[in-house]
Amino acid sequence: MVEWTNGTTYSCVGVFLAGTGEVEVLKDAKGHKCIPSVVAFKDGRVLTGYEAVAQADHNPSNTLYDAKRFIGKKFSPEELNTERPRYPFKIQLDDEGMVYFVVGPPNNLTNVRPEEVGAHLLRTLRQTAIANLSSSVTKTVMSVPAEFVDMQKNFTKKAASLAGLEVLRVISEPTAAAMAYGLHKKQNVQSVMVVDLGGGTLDVSLLMVQGGMFFTQAMAGNNHLGGQDFNQRLMSFLRSVIEKESNRVLTDPEDLQALRLVSEEVKLKLTTDEQVEISVPLQSTKSTFKYSISREKFEEVNLDLFKKVLQPIEMALQEAEMSKNQIDEVVLVGGSTRVPKIRQLIGDYFGKEPNTAVDPELAVAFGVGIQAGILGGMWPLQVSAIELPTNARKIHVY
Repeated sequence: MVEWTNGTTYSCVGVFLAGTGEVEVLKDAKGHKCIPSVVAFKDGRVLTGYEAVAQADHNPSNTLYDAKRFIGKKFSPEELNTERPRYPFKIQLDDEGMVYFVVGPPNNLTNVRPEEVGAHLLRTLRQTAIANLSSSVTKTVMSVPAEFVDMQKNFTKKAASLAGLEVLRVISEPTAAAMAYGLHKKQNVQSVMVVDLGGGTLDVSLLMVQGGMFFTQAMAGNNHLGGQDFNQRLMSFLRSVIEKESNRVLTDPEDLQALRLVSEEVKLKLTTDEQVEISVPLQSTKSTFKYSISREKFEEVNLDLFKKVLQPIEMALQEAEMSKNQIDEVVLVGGSTRVPKIRQLIGDYFGKEPNTAVDPELAVAFGVGIQAGILGGMWPLQVSAIELPTNARKIHVY
C-alpha cells in the first residue's frame, strides 16, 4: 500500500517502511521525489510532471495545472469568470456547475475533467511506485486540504479509481502534517497551528490534538499566495534591471522563460545562501545578463507578500477565540516555508521558533505514509488518527 500526496503544484508517492517506522518518498527514474502537478496534451500524447512543464511555453492552451482547485467543486458563472483570467487554457462549466477543461486542436477538441487530470498524475506516480517496489500497487491512502467537503473528497477518490487504485482512507493535510511531526504522541501539546505555504496556496489550520484525535478548530488561507508569487516578483525585478541596462523592453518568450527558471533557482538558493550570482543568456540581445543578488534584496521585493502570511494566522485565532500565547506548537508545511524571512516573521509573531524538524515539502507525505502503514498493520504498530467532525469553514483572505 502506498500514499499519494497531490499538491496544487507538486505531487509525490511514498511508502511506510515496516520495522523502522519511517516513510520513504519514492524517486522516479530521473531521481525526482516530487513531480509538478501538471498534465499536457500534445500530438495525441499525454505528458505529466516535468515533461509537461518542459513544453508548456509552446503549448499553453493544452497544458493543465491547478486542477486541484476545481476538483469536485461547483462554481457559479460569476465565480468562474474571476478564475479564468489566471489561466491560458480554456475552462468551462457544465449544466451542474462543474468545471471541465477544453484541450486539443480546433478540429478535435476534447473535454477533460479535473479528476481525469488527477488520474493522469496518479498513473505516473503509480508507475514510480511499481518500479521502486517491484510489486503491484492497488491500494492507497490520500491526503486532501482540510477545507475539502465530501463531494471534493469523493471526486479525489474517483481520480484514484480511474488510475486503478482503491482508496482506503482520506486524511486531511494538517492532520497528516501533525502526525509527521509526531504531535499525536507528544505530551502537553493540545493546540497546534499548521501553516502550509506551497507553490500557489497558503492554508492555515488550528488543530486541537489529544492522543490520536484531531479536531479542526479554525481554518483560513489565501488561495493565491505562494512560492510562484515570490518567483514572479523576483522575475519582474530582474526584468526591470535588464530593460534598464539594455534600454529595450524584454518580450522574447525564450528569454522570459529563461528568466522565469533562474528566478525559481535563485529563490531556492537564497534559502541557504546570502548571495547568488546570476548568469542568463539572452537570445534577443545576443548577450549574457550577469547580476549578483542578495537575500536582503529578495526579501525587500517580496516583503509585502511575506507579511500577508500572517493575515490568515490572525483570522484563524480570532475565529477560534484564542490568543497566540495559547498555541503549543507551530508547524511549518510546504516548500515555501523554507524562506528564512517567512520563518522569522512567524517566529516573531508567536514569540517562539516554529517546528521545522521535518522537511516541510514532504511533511504531509510522511504523515499520510504513517497512516498507510497503520492501516496495513505494519510494525511498529501505532494508533490510527481519528479526525473528529468539524463545522469549521475556511476563511479566505485575498
